[in-house]
Amino acid sequence: MNQKIFAYIRVSAKDQNEDRQLKEMLDISISERDIFIDKESGKDFNRPQYQALKQCLREGDLLYIKSIDRFGRNSKEIKREWEYITQEIRADIKVLDMPLLDTTQHKDTLGTFVSELVLQVLSFVAEKERENIKQRQAEGIAIAKAKGKHLGRPQMNVHTLSKEQQQTLEQNYQAWKDKQITGVQFMEKLEIKKNTFYKIVKEYEKSLS
Repeated sequence: MNQKIFAYIRVSAKDQNEDRQLKEMLDISISERDIFIDKESGKDFNRPQYQALKQCLREGDLLYIKSIDRFGRNSKEIKREWEYITQEIRADIKVLDMPLLDTTQHKDTLGTFVSELVLQVLSFVAEKERENIKQRQAEGIAIAKAKGKHLGRPQMNVHTLSKEQQQTLEQNYQAWKDKQITGVQFMEKLEIKKNTFYKIVKEYEKSLS
């Protein structure tokens, strides 16, 4: 039986960096083509690269994961996916940060029991950390709102335009009104989007009256 070795990497968002995990997998000689990377939340396993990985895994293959929280953050689903890979597909899993979670080892009854116990504890911790992150985010939003801070992108208006944008507005407003340039052309000159454009034009017209 030809064993293939795979790795699974996850970061929670597209702007997060997976380089540290990737380097560890490359350092243990896993081919980059066999490394599957998702930039998705760990709340469930509906992730494109993870699902693709499951289609590739065969009996006797080996899957490396950096840590349980990179695998997922829902304890029930972590256990279900772990059992599917190890019992249904009959592939092995190694978790780099927790040597006890290595299904190539400890195949006796006691070893299996210890591994399952460690898996349950770590998956529970991963889920609780996700809940804590969400709670901290909610608390931060509540505090910001209580202080009257605006959340999200700052709202643009005539006064927040740059000097160049204000000049462009003044120089092209009449041409737009006279249909010498289109609204799209005017927006492109101002480098603003449609909703903001009409809001700013309305404010500008009020200032003229």
